[in-house]
Amino acid sequence: VLDKTAFFPEAGGQKSDRGILGGANVLDVQIENEIITHITDTPLKVGETVEGILDYNRRFDFMQQHTGEHIVSGAAHRLFGCTNVGFHLSEDIVTVDFDKALTKEDILKIEQEANKKVFANTPVRAYYPDDEALEKLEYRSKKELEGAIRIVEIVDADMCACCAPHVKATGEVGLIKLLDFETLRGGVRIEMKCGMRALDDYNDKYKNIQKIANDLCVKQTEAGLGVDRLFEQISALKYELNGLKKRELDNKINAFMPDGDKTAMFADGLEIKDLQTAADTLYKKTDGIRGVFSPKENGFAFAICGNESDLQPFFTRFKATFTVKGGGRGPMVQGSVEASEENIKEFFKNA
Repeated sequence: VLDKTAFFPEAGGQKSDRGILGGANVLDVQIENEIITHITDTPLKVGETVEGILDYNRRFDFMQQHTGEHIVSGAAHRLFGCTNVGFHLSEDIVTVDFDKALTKEDILKIEQEANKKVFANTPVRAYYPDDEALEKLEYRSKKELEGAIRIVEIVDADMCACCAPHVKATGEVGLIKLLDFETLRGGVRIEMKCGMRALDDYNDKYKNIQKIANDLCVKQTEAGLGVDRLFEQISALKYELNGLKKRELDNKINAFMPDGDKTAMFADGLEIKDLQTAADTLYKKTDGIRGVFSPKENGFAFAICGNESDLQPFFTRFKATFTVKGGGRGPMVQGSVEASEENIKEFFKNA
């Protein structure tokens, strides 16, 4: 605990400063009952005077993010009457909660308005007005405050009661990018990044879009169209493949010659609907109990059809013999089984 400090403690939704204090690393800074406590990795001698060195890259990054949040909150309030009801600034992302539902188009308008304020390079002023001056100010605050109130003012952009460090002018915020949003308690939560964080985010996405465009042999501006065309090709191939699978399955069913009243047929790449159709067709064609199996992880997916009075006792023994998930009523059961093809065939033969 120091008699005075430049280290910002965790407060108001923002993580604390880091740095060095008297040669010790500052791991965290907390405030409780107006006492600021610095948590260090080694102890300091009581009574000595120490020099503090802020991790200024972290400090400036946080100032960019926090000032950017003020600008965004001010824009949301002016454009759509939103009130900021929640804020969190971590090492990676900034989230802002507003009390009104917003569309994607609304959020784009807020982003454009906020960046205009950045480009205007308006001074950011932090001060403590006296009681008389404070009464005349219209400022944002999430809770009732007592004592001296610190106002952070950005002319024509925002005015808010805030304890955190901020940049000197809006131009220092750099780019403001609103990344994503979700509905939350009747309002909206927005994820955002400012300054170098926004640039890093852009570079990460640029590398991804560059690879996608190169792989698809299209311009970066046409990557979306390239992906659409790829999905169309995949859909066409799936349609063709499904047709081939159906013809192959039909051929297997037509060529199927039962060698007993209980038989199991195996085919690759069948989904549950394929299995159900095939088992039902075999049952209606040849009577008896007819199972169709297709390889899946750790075993097989299956559908088995037969006369209900015969099928249900048969399926009870099947489940008692193997590890089976699934069931069914009437003339069909389906599910998955952990067993080898040989063991399944042997069971059907000797059931």
